[in-house]
Order: sequence, then structure tokens, then C-alpha cells
Amino acid sequence: MNTHLPEGLVARQSLSGLLDNVKPAAPTLDLQKYIALFRRRQTTFTIVAAAVFALAIAVTIAMQLWFPLYTGTATVIVDQHKQMVVNEQQVMGDLPNDAFTVDTEVAVLGSRDLAEKVDTQLNLDRDPFFNAEARPPGLLRPIKQAISGAINSLIDSITGKQEPSAAMKAQVAHEKVIDKILKNLKVTREGLTYVIDVGYRADTPQKAALIANTYADKYLLEQLDAKFDATERANQWLNSRLAGLRDQVVAADAAVERYKAANGLLSAEGNSLTEQEIANLNNQLAATRVQEAEVTARLNTAQSQLAHGSSGDDVGEALNSQVVQQLRAQRAEVSRQVADLEARYGPRHPELLRAKQQLNDIDNQIQSEIKRVISNLQAQVSVARQRTASIAGSLSQSKGTLVANNAASVKLAELERNADSARTLYQTFLDRFKQTSAQQGIEQSDSRIISRAKTPTKLSSPLWILNIPLGLIAACAIGFGAILLLEMFENRLFTSDQVESLFDLPDLGSIPMLASTINDKTLAKARLSPTNYVVERPLSAYAEAFRNLRAALGASKAGGETSQVIAITSSFPSEGKSTTSICLARVVAMAGASVVVVDCDLRRRAINMHLGLNPKAGLLEVLNGSASLEAGLIKDQLTNAYFLTASAEGGSSPRDVFSGQPFERLLQHLRQRFEIVILDTAPVLAVADTRVIAPKCDTVLLLARWRRTAQQAVEKSIKMLQFSGARVSGVALTQVDMKEQARSGYGDIGYYAKEYRDYYTQ
Repeated sequence: MNTHLPEGLVARQSLSGLLDNVKPAAPTLDLQKYIALFRRRQTTFTIVAAAVFALAIAVTIAMQLWFPLYTGTATVIVDQHKQMVVNEQQVMGDLPNDAFTVDTEVAVLGSRDLAEKVDTQLNLDRDPFFNAEARPPGLLRPIKQAISGAINSLIDSITGKQEPSAAMKAQVAHEKVIDKILKNLKVTREGLTYVIDVGYRADTPQKAALIANTYADKYLLEQLDAKFDATERANQWLNSRLAGLRDQVVAADAAVERYKAANGLLSAEGNSLTEQEIANLNNQLAATRVQEAEVTARLNTAQSQLAHGSSGDDVGEALNSQVVQQLRAQRAEVSRQVADLEARYGPRHPELLRAKQQLNDIDNQIQSEIKRVISNLQAQVSVARQRTASIAGSLSQSKGTLVANNAASVKLAELERNADSARTLYQTFLDRFKQTSAQQGIEQSDSRIISRAKTPTKLSSPLWILNIPLGLIAACAIGFGAILLLEMFENRLFTSDQVESLFDLPDLGSIPMLASTINDKTLAKARLSPTNYVVERPLSAYAEAFRNLRAALGASKAGGETSQVIAITSSFPSEGKSTTSICLARVVAMAGASVVVVDCDLRRRAINMHLGLNPKAGLLEVLNGSASLEAGLIKDQLTNAYFLTASAEGGSSPRDVFSGQPFERLLQHLRQRFEIVILDTAPVLAVADTRVIAPKCDTVLLLARWRRTAQQAVEKSIKMLQFSGARVSGVALTQVDMKEQARSGYGDIGYYAKEYRDYYTQ
């Protein structure tokens, strides 16, 4: 049966239908949601953020009092300009001139090896700042050690590990000290320059400056030590290598000499003895042949002249004899005397005869001398020929020896090359050894200190100028994180967006808490009856909320039909079902429609309590036939609405009264008599009555208390109702604090309450 609602309700119903057909805009980043979230949780945010910020300030103060830190900074530069004391190539070259070199040196300054040397220099392992074991024993240390020892023993017994030795424990403690040293070191490069800042944090200003300067000094010393060690190692290696090379040179030379001696390849002045001997023999042979030819020529000349009857004058010249020449001179003198005597005396003159006799004697002497010289020449020719033959034989023998020596010289040349190579290598190593020996002791570091660390006068940690902003940022971040975390775990309903997104059902409105809709503080604090307030102030925001609810219920019926029989239920008790049923009925009645409210919650009888009724008959009596419907209906004197209570005072029924024919006949009768039938039912999760009643109704309105009812409970209730065949038209939130919703409940109409609050006249 279709009924007709009053004109105002139909208009609102049509408007709601039009609004439902409006397509939502494409999803965008809605900052208002996050603002609403913040406003909704601002108390939590304020508490958490304030606590975190206070903690940050407290930590800063505590650190300043008990753990102050100072930073000393030394500055070094990777120096590319060095003095050249000796113009020789260094064993360990200078650092290359590029950007990677500076970054490498930064890594060297931060190495564990350098930290070890600084620790050794300053005995930092005895400093309580670096070694917790060196601190004075506190009251809790024995307890902590006992607990730690017990835990470690338990772990070792479970895992089967043996307790570390004392040496291992000492090593672990030492490594912790080195870790602490490196933790407080900060090595940075100044931009793209060759300048490196070595900063160190410590608990006292003097210690910070001392460690920073020690780091810089050890860094430079490390470079010098590296170069010195490299040079020393090079010298040691070269020296040992030279000894071996020297032995190789001596052995190679000895092999050459032995081979020469064995093969007769001895030499002098660069030539072998055989070659020198052949040269000498050639010279001797040539000289001997010249001498032989000369002597033979003289002999042949003299013999030829004598054979032709020579007087001996020219023979003497040929023989080149001084004796013959002297005798010829004497003969010439004697011949002159003879000629003179012949001219003066006669042929028998004794003087002439003596002269002629003397001339004859001289001729005899000349002939004798010529014969002697010729005989001597013949002997000389014979000797010369023998000597020439002898020298020629020796020369032939030497040439044979030279041929043999040349064959042996191939091996000799190889031996000599080996000897020369060994000698050259030895000389090269010897020269390099002299160079490296000259460099030892004059090494220069590749860096230098341009600014030593001064004792700092200000704290480097904690820094108020840094900690306050960081604390504020952390406080805000943690505060936001806390409200986001709470929001993630929030399972209560507080906005219509939640209803629609979680349950895929329309949100049918929000029923406000009465006090939150009243501007008068005195009136708001008064104990007003919500069911009477909608009658006393029909133009109030509270009454308008129920008119909106009725409009939403009318628009929820498909095909343009209105919902005549409406079941109102909730998941739990005390969620406003009865108040909503009464107020909705009175608002509908004031609009001119006939309406009846049936109290189907047989256990609570909330209608009786809200309206102060004491009926003689109710729903139970009507259903069991002990009373008529007219006897059970009670007319509301304020609005002409009708109420059918659960039962008379004290009445009860152990059986299911809603699944039988009497209840269905009752609903049919009520449909014919009233335009709107409202069934105030029991909680869905509490009893099964509602699941029996709901399928018999046109629609079911599920109420959920604002920020109290869990999402899971509502979801469970919807599933149970739908499983029973009921048509759940939507969910409405009850007891909504409109003032709170206006501050933080973005997504509900209550968010805009401040915009239209003054619109209501009451």
C-alpha cells in the first residue's frame, strides 16, 4: 500500500533524491580531512608534542651538565710545493695533484691505524671518556656487571660457546676504545681545495685540542715514516741485490778469462796475441824479403861486374865497401906518385920501383877485399833466404792458429756479452743504491700543518640553537605520528565518510546530542528531555536533525516508493533507539502525517520510561489476544502520534511472539491505519528478535553511537540483518556532539554547524 506524506516531507525527499544522483568529484588530496584529523586529535597532539619537546629540552640540559662536548680543529694542507734537496727520483713518489688525492688523505686520517697511534701516544685507553672500564665504579656497576655476566653465561650455555679468554676480552675492550676515538673524529675537506680540517670532540676543551693536534702530527709523521721505511727497504733490497750481482759479475769475468786461457785467446792492447804475432811476422817477413833482395842485388851486381873484367872500382861502389873505397883512394895516391916518379926518374929508379910495388900491393888488397865482401854477401844471401823461409813458415802456422781462435771467439763473445750484461745491471743497481742512500734522512711529508688546534671556548654539543628547532620538529613529527597511529587503530565511528566507505551504505544523518545544539549555556546545562524538546522547539537544530533523518529514510526506498514500516535498531543498548523513535514520530506527526511507534524491545520497555507511561495493555497483550489494538494504542497529547508499548507493567512472554501470524497481521493492520509505522527494536547483537522483525519491514535504520560504537560491531550487525533478509537502508550516528563535530568532524553536516547555527530561531 502506498501512502502519501505531507508536502514538506515529499519536497525534502525529492531534493535528497536529486542530491543522491549527483556524481562525486574525482578524488583529490583533501587537506581539510587532515586538518579535521588534527583538530579532532589536537589534545593528543598537544600532550605528545609537549612531552617530546620537554624531553628534548631536558636531554639538552642533562647533556650540557653531564656530557658537555668541545671540538678542537687542526688544519692541514696537502702541499704540492716541496724542496728538492737532491735532484734524484724518490723511492716513494709524491702524491698526485688531483681531487681524488685529497679525498684519499681524508680517508687516511680516519683510518684505524692512525687512531691506534694516537691512542698509543696519549694513552686514551686509560681515559674514562673513551674507556668505560676506566671510570670510577658507580653504585649500579656491580649490578649491571652481574646481570650482564648472568645473561652472557646463559647465552653461552645455550649456544655452546666458550667464555672468551682474558686476551680476547682485552682485545675487544681495546677495539671499543678505538671505535670511540673514531666516533668523535670528524675529518672534512674544505670545498674543492687541498685543505683538510681535522676536528675532534672531547669532554674537555684541552683534550679536544690536544687530540686534534696529535692527529695532525701523527698524520704528517705517518707520511714521513712511510717514505723513510720505503727508502730503507729499498736500500736493504738494493744492497742485498748488489752482493748477488757482484758475484755474478766476478763469475762471468772469470768464465771469460778461463775460456780465453783454455783456447789461447789471450790478448794485449785490445788484440789477441795470435793477431799481434801474425802482424809482427808479416812485418818481419816483409823486412827480411827486402833485405834478401838487397843483398842478392848487390851480390849479383858485383859478380856481374867482375865477370865482365871490372877493375874493382865500380865493384867497390856496388858492394858499398868502405875498405875498398879506402884502398882505391890509396891506390889513386900511389898512382899519382908513380906517374910523378916516372916523369922525374927512370924506370929503374928505386923510388919508382917501390911506388909500383906499393901500387901492386894495393891492387892485391883490393881484390882480396872484394872477394871477402862477395863471400860475405853470399853468406848474407843464404842467411836471408833461410830467415825468410822460417818467418813464412811461422806466419803460416799463426794463421792456422788464428782460424781456430776465430771459431772459439763465438763462444767467447757470448761469454763476454753475459759478463757485460751482468756488469751493466750491477752498475745500474749500484747507481740507484747511491741515489737512495743519498735520499735517506731527508724525506719530506706531502702535507703540512697550516693551523694548529686552539683550546675551544664554546660547547660544540649540545647546541641550543640546533636542539630547540630539532626538538620542536621532532615533537611535531611524533605528535602527528601519534595521532596518525591512533587514527589507524581507531575503530569507532565519527564521520559519515567512514559509514559510507566502511559499510557501502548511505549515511542517513547525524542525531545530535541535545546540549550541543543549544547556544544558551544555562539552558544547555539543564536536564532537558530530548523527546519533549522537539515539540517545545520545533524550529530548533535538534528537531531539524530528525526531519533530515525522515527525508533520508523516504529517499532510501527504491522506485520512488516511500518507506512505510521502519525498523530502528542498533548493535548495543543505550545507543538512542527509543529516543530516536519517539522524536522521529513526533516530528512526522507535527508535519501532519499519521504515525505510530511500536516498542518491540520486550526486555527494556524504553517507551514506557521515556514517556512516563503505565499502560494496561501493550504489544504482548495485543498479540496474544488478551487486548485489542485500540486498547493498546496510546495517543500522544502533544503531537497526535500514537505509541504501542511493549506490554503492560510486569507483562512478559517466554515465547517468540514476532515470528507468528499475529505479528504479521498486526503490521498489516498498522499499514492500513497509519502512514508511518516505526518499530523500536532490540539491539541486533544482543537478541534475535530484531533479525525476525527486520525482514517484515520496508527498511531498517541502524543506529550507531558517535565515537562509541565499534566499526566491527556495526559491520557484524549489518551482515546479520542482511543475512536475515532485511533491507538496511543506511546508518545514522546518534548523540553527536555538534560543537565537537564542528571543530573536527569534517565530512558530516555538523562540520558546518557554525555556518547555519544562527539560522535556527530556537
